[in-house]
Amino acid sequence: MSKVLVAPSILSADFSDLRNEMNKVTDAGADWLHVDVMDGNFVPNLTLGMPIVKSIKPHAKIPLDVHLMIERPERYIEEFIKAGSDYLTLHVESTDVLEESLKKIRSLGAKPGITLRPKTKLEDIKAYLGLVDLVLVMTVEPGFGGQSFMADQVEKIRQLKKWREEGLGNYLIEVDGGVAEGTSKICIDAGADVLVAGSAVFKGEKTVANYQINIQKLK
Repeated sequence: MSKVLVAPSILSADFSDLRNEMNKVTDAGADWLHVDVMDGNFVPNLTLGMPIVKSIKPHAKIPLDVHLMIERPERYIEEFIKAGSDYLTLHVESTDVLEESLKKIRSLGAKPGITLRPKTKLEDIKAYLGLVDLVLVMTVEPGFGGQSFMADQVEKIRQLKKWREEGLGNYLIEVDGGVAEGTSKICIDAGADVLVAGSAVFKGEKTVANYQINIQKLK
């Protein structure tokens, strides 16, 4: 297995038993827990918010990786970090004060991340790479789970790895969207460090043994 990290997306977990689901995937070998925050404006879906992050933080044994798919995320940075975000990732398209916001995340003790929609050029985030610990490559359109993996986005992973080798930043490369047993290898081979997966982890029996098999297949 590769040394890649796996961050199960709790959006695919059983919300009637969320605490146990978190414990199961952690015991199964998950490295982070990924939390998708959507506001119904920046993306056409409405999901988890600060109350969920705050409620699960005391029970999380691994880092909370929070992805803000919201307009003007700068309004909520402090609240999400107080709630327990370890990584906080912002979209380049969502704010006019990105540099200031990334610096604020770090100053408040969390690790800043940056991401972009599939149609956004990678060059749009290049100037900010030295400010972040994480770069998230979206391999589906953000907003809904269960979409097909967009193979044309893999080149972004390769380019980010190249830029890192050239000294443009010291960040982990994360991939989210359609990540499953087959597509995970494509991402790893291209240079991904962290894989976000929802249904690929939480499918099948809700047991530690099954989740462990699912995570191992991704790695």
